Amino acid sequence: MSISAQVSFVLVAYNEPWRADQLCQLVRELRPGMRVQPAADGHAALELCKRQVPSLLIVDGELDGLDGRQLLRELRRYGPTQRLPCVLISARTDTASVRTVLPLTPAAYLGKPYDLADLRQRLDKLLPRSAGWSGASVVAAVDDLDSFLERMRPYNRGAPLLDAVLTALQRLQGGDQDFAELEELLSHDPQVTARLISVASSDSQQASPCLSLAQAQRQLGAARSLQLVTELALQHNARLVEPRLAELAAQLSVQALQTARLAQWLARQLKLDAELCFSAGLLQNIGELALLRSLQEWLDSGGVLDESQLQRCLRERAAGFGSALRAQWALPLELRQVISAYYALGAGALRREALVLNLTRLLIELPGDAEPASLAGERTVRLLRIDPDLLARAPRHAVGG
Repeated sequence: MSISAQVSFVLVAYNEPWRADQLCQLVRELRPGMRVQPAADGHAALELCKRQVPSLLIVDGELDGLDGRQLLRELRRYGPTQRLPCVLISARTDTASVRTVLPLTPAAYLGKPYDLADLRQRLDKLLPRSAGWSGASVVAAVDDLDSFLERMRPYNRGAPLLDAVLTALQRLQGGDQDFAELEELLSHDPQVTARLISVASSDSQQASPCLSLAQAQRQLGAARSLQLVTELALQHNARLVEPRLAELAAQLSVQALQTARLAQWLARQLKLDAELCFSAGLLQNIGELALLRSLQEWLDSGGVLDESQLQRCLRERAAGFGSALRAQWALPLELRQVISAYYALGAGALRREALVLNLTRLLIELPGDAEPASLAGERTVRLLRIDPDLLARAPRHAVGG
């Protein structure tokens, strides 16, 4: 009796939860009666295979624990799984990597990002013709755009890195980059800011949380900070390749830096925490940037996107992506409250830095022909007790470093 006839489930072992969910859904659409079991890492996948051999294994080449190659190598040593069909999906598609995998006899070896239509055809051939399969071809799409983004939102990887940061990292590897200049570039990058604060906060043994990039860099040190940034640069879609998405990401990054510099200037005038205000200003639109990166994933998976859909997604989904990312990375609550104040002031006692972020938005959104003194009646201005002269001097449109 063949393996396919003996078992009734497909095992999906993939690092990215939203991708794992997409793959599970694809199997269920191709074979409605087929049970699908996800595995969080390579060790869990190996134990599941030893308990019951699946009809098919779909595995991430860069899986945590045992990666896809190591997992497949272990399975080929174990009698019952020596013939287990496996679809290996990996970022390593160079000739040397392919040659290493061939002796392990995968049923398919696909590169990242995989082509959804191609994967569908391959799975349809590999999956057993059972478990409720009717014999009719399945043509329904695995995802529509909204369903894709809804599943992507809790697991999104954040913003793309600035092109200048990626270029500087490449130059640094070649010994052609000044480290001080790189540090300056890192301080302008929302993704770097969020990630380093997240790691520093989780590592911190101090009573007070880490609330700014500068504080995180001091705590982590130069070597650890650079290692984390390098890991970010190696992630899929660290640089957007679709021209319209890349253009919007560049515009949003400029806006984030302008916001951060204005918030920093106001904080210094008011003798408040300028580092906190700068980092909060840089992170206020990270939801839009994270959404653009997820839309690149959508396109990579074979989806289509027109301008009206793009603008609708930015209007309706960016805030949710930002909130999910800040929660996923466990950014300190105080920092999240200051970031949120950029858009609206909550009830109760407010940190003065939160008021600064709200005032920053009021100044940036003030029409060019309007006088800053017109903001004197705003709640934020009244709570900060700002001199009208300071409002008049605020550099709304171009703030130096």
